[in-house]
Amino acid sequence: MTMISVIVPCYNEEQAIPIFYREIIKTASEMPNVSFEFIFVNDGSKDETENVIRALAENDDRVKYISFSRNFGKEGAMYAGMQHSSGDFIVIMDVDLQDPPALIPRMYDDIKSGNYDCIATRRVNRSGEAPIRSAFARAFYKLINHISQTEIVDGARDFRMMSRRMADSILSMCEYNRFSKGIFSWVGFNTKWIGYENINRSAGETKWSFWKLFKYSIDGIVGFSTVPLALSSLMGIILFFVSIVGIIFIIVRQLLYGGSAFGWPSMICVILLVGGLQLLSIGILGQYLSKTYLETKRRPLYIIKDTNIRKDDK
Repeated sequence: MTMISVIVPCYNEEQAIPIFYREIIKTASEMPNVSFEFIFVNDGSKDETENVIRALAENDDRVKYISFSRNFGKEGAMYAGMQHSSGDFIVIMDVDLQDPPALIPRMYDDIKSGNYDCIATRRVNRSGEAPIRSAFARAFYKLINHISQTEIVDGARDFRMMSRRMADSILSMCEYNRFSKGIFSWVGFNTKWIGYENINRSAGETKWSFWKLFKYSIDGIVGFSTVPLALSSLMGIILFFVSIVGIIFIIVRQLLYGGSAFGWPSMICVILLVGGLQLLSIGILGQYLSKTYLETKRRPLYIIKDTNIRKDDK
């Protein structure tokens, strides 16, 4: 019988887990010819998330759990879930029901045809989201698709169903600084997109603050584009020619009118402009250097504190 592994990253989601479990069980009951395993990854939660998941596992053999020693982030949780999954197909979804489980049967029907290795989802709107946050999100997708050769669909979710061979390809990319939306696209394979209306959380509050999303977007840009590095060089070249033109202009004006080459305000403005651009360029270089530094350490993406998944279960 075909097995689907459902990977569910959780961080402080004690309220949302029981609601999600009822919905995913309902969906699984509608697919009698498919077996399921539900892998909940407790990403260092500080509430009762771990105990809630353990209680589910005691009453349902299909429920597996992985508890991290601390919070390693959603990227590490998704990677751990895929690494410990046994299914022929792998589903990644959030526990807050913003990724509707009711789409799984449709995704399975599409992927089992053999024409696709991935059935991915995207939001067709951002209703219920703060306008500023939505504007920055749209700007990010436009920017990343202009400066990167890896296409990332606007509104793309991590919610998707993948074949085992695609999941194995993703697992082979064991880089420390991960941006899964880019990795999903970079590995290739035929992907079908399903759009749906934005859905509000079933319970609890989002763990993604504006600052966390901003840092995540920087990871995506640095991880899948070297254009910022080229931009630093381009700014240096432009400033060089601007300075040459400025020097010629000042000399000519001094020869024609005299006494016009003096004045500290203009000098300060030039110093601030050049200094600011230099700091910007150094900052861009620092971002790439910091990512390289972390990669060379070869630290693990996660550390498991407890799990009910045995090695022979994989």
